[in-house]
Amino acid sequence: MNLIDRFLLYVSFDTTSSEESETLPSTGKQKLLGQALYEELKAMGLSDVRFSECGYVYATLPANTDKQVPTLGLIAHMDTSPAAEGANIRPRIVEYSGGSVLLNEERGIYLTDSEFPELKQHVGKHLIVTDGTTLLGADDKAGIAEIITAVEELMASGAEHGTVRLGFTPDEEVGRGPEGFDMDFFHADYGYTLDGDVLGGIEYENFNAAAGTVTVHGLSVHPGSAKDKMKNAALIAMEFNALLPADEIPAKTEGYEGFFHLTDMTGECENATLHYIIRDHDAEKFAHRKVQFITAADVLNRKYGLGTVEVRVKDSYRNMREMIEPHMYVIERAEAAMRAHGVEPFSKPIRGGTDGATFSFRGLPCPNLSTGGGNYHGRFEYAVVEDMQTMVEVCKTLITDLVRD
Repeated sequence: MNLIDRFLLYVSFDTTSSEESETLPSTGKQKLLGQALYEELKAMGLSDVRFSECGYVYATLPANTDKQVPTLGLIAHMDTSPAAEGANIRPRIVEYSGGSVLLNEERGIYLTDSEFPELKQHVGKHLIVTDGTTLLGADDKAGIAEIITAVEELMASGAEHGTVRLGFTPDEEVGRGPEGFDMDFFHADYGYTLDGDVLGGIEYENFNAAAGTVTVHGLSVHPGSAKDKMKNAALIAMEFNALLPADEIPAKTEGYEGFFHLTDMTGECENATLHYIIRDHDAEKFAHRKVQFITAADVLNRKYGLGTVEVRVKDSYRNMREMIEPHMYVIERAEAAMRAHGVEPFSKPIRGGTDGATFSFRGLPCPNLSTGGGNYHGRFEYAVVEDMQTMVEVCKTLITDLVRD
């Protein structure tokens, strides 16, 4: 199976994960793709092929050399973001000559270079797009397809290589991808997640992250006799949000700037709930943000009475930079592999998270590499055929260059 046919097969699986679920994986449908990958990897003749009860898929490409080289891990995730519809995806390939791409004539949906100016760098290439009603799933089925295709082509070529471990995880999009990952079984010296977007990206800095939950307890009284008695939980919830810095939100920040992001809220007079994600690259600033969050509740409890506002802050992941910097050879190898295929690498801070952050803190240095797509987590997501093909070559070079050192 070639790269693009493989990718189109994978995106036919609805693998949307769920923030609300407490199971692992968070949605059972992710295991359908996991089972398919398990069968495919077995049929390819790989070793140690395993499909865990929690939906993790592992396989090994055994070394065909007597040289002592590090064991490389290549990792991607199977789930897609719950931020957009992930079922009934209708992908198609278009040759991009510039301007707008009509995604859905009936609904008048266009992918435009005015709204997404980065499209201009893809003129002359082929884009895989949707009909504008679902996401595509290139995040991260492009990464899976590139890894498996690289291994398949390497096996067919007979090129000399060391041991390569493959790992495919569920639930990355809801921050739980590494929870059930068997590090002892995987047993690599270092690795890469293929979970980035624009070709050439090498990412080894990510947000420190926490989830914040605010629960407001109000008191409902008939509005005709409510003076000095009613406590409107919905209004108090709005006060809480107003106590946070107004300009420190995703829509007004970039680069290394952190934020508070109100993801959803429900409320009426008696009860209200707000959910936030709290992000910052700098550890000290991140700690300060969590203090700000808790302090806002203290202010309102002094105003409305103890216990009116409850907050819970739970750390999600940390910035992997401190774990990668002692092992910068993993970055240098990725840069060399990209340059070998005419790609000028660049590094940028991830304004989000990745499985590789947790893996790095668990002893597996694991930066993130591009997959060749854009507009992830939304209806205008796309993948670039030629860039995906380049990443297959980059993966092969990462594997074979180890025996040439």
